[in-house]
Amino acid sequence: QVQLMESGGGSVQAGGSLRLSCVVSGYTSSDWCVTWFRQNPGKEREAVATIDSDGSTNYDDSVRGRFTISQDKAKNTLYLQMNNLKPEDTAMYYCAADDLGGGSWYVPADFRYWGQGTQVTVSS
Repeated sequence: QVQLMESGGGSVQAGGSLRLSCVVSGYTSSDWCVTWFRQNPGKEREAVATIDSDGSTNYDDSVRGRFTISQDKAKNTLYLQMNNLKPEDTAMYYCAADDLGGGSWYVPADFRYWGQGTQVTVSS
C-alpha cells in the first residue's frame, strides 16, 4: 500500500521560509514522479514543483527561483524548500506520486497516490 505523508507546514510572515517534507512508503516501481500541489478552498489544485526518478525537476513560473524541490533517496523523502514566501503562497500543500505513464506532472488527475496535506499560511 502506497502512503505519502507531508509535514513542515506552518505560519510565517512574508519573506520567510519553510521546508515541507513528503515521506513515501510502499512505492516499489523504479519509475516515479512526485509533484507538490497546492490548493485553496473553492479553487482548483495547482502544481507547484516536480521531481522524477531521473532527478529532473520542473517548477511553476509563480515559484521558480524561490522554491526548490529535492529528494533524499535513503530516507524515501521529498522536500520542498520555500524561500521568500508571499501571501499568495498560502494554501494546503499536497504531495502526489505516480509513474505517470504518459501523463503530465502538473495534472492532478494523473496521480493515484496523495498525502493528506500540510497547511502553509503566509501573512503580510
